[in-house]
Amino acid sequence: MNKVTTLPLPGLLLIQPQLYKDDRGYFFEVSRSSELKRQLGDIDFVQESQSGSYQHVLRGLHYQLNKPQAKLIRVLTGRIFDVAVDLRQHSASFGQWYGFELCSEKKQQLFIPAGFAHGFLTLSSYAEVVYKTDQYYDPVSERAIRWDDPQLAIQWPLTETPIISDKDAKAQSFASADIFLK
Repeated sequence: MNKVTTLPLPGLLLIQPQLYKDDRGYFFEVSRSSELKRQLGDIDFVQESQSGSYQHVLRGLHYQLNKPQAKLIRVLTGRIFDVAVDLRQHSASFGQWYGFELCSEKKQQLFIPAGFAHGFLTLSSYAEVVYKTDQYYDPVSERAIRWDDPQLAIQWPLTETPIISDKDAKAQSFASADIFLK
């Protein structure tokens, strides 16, 4: 049975699996449909993606406007600082962010509901991240907010200038970003 912890922004959840350890190593269930439905509601994950990133790579803040994605994120190798920003205008936490360190050793998963932007910074020399989404990737609906937006003031644990993509370098400010109105 997984332990589910509610995080400060409405809808964000930290899922800690039940690990079974012995002298051979460990075993745990990554996901079980019935448990996910009990913990997260009626969500069907339709796509699973994986990325590999070197230290100081910062990806995000990404979201899809017309086909918003709920995400279930897990680190397979290494450590990341994972960030979710609430873009739901009706939410009491609209415009607020939450950051959390995820690492392969703890086997935790972070659930981010639809209506949030998401990004992460690689803290280890290399990290592999896998995430499930409840909507397919839709490039027409894709949006990005600047990782260093002064209005959001995300406290990234930077030790040097992050490595970002050209797309992320051209991302919008939070003030001019498309948001979720309902």
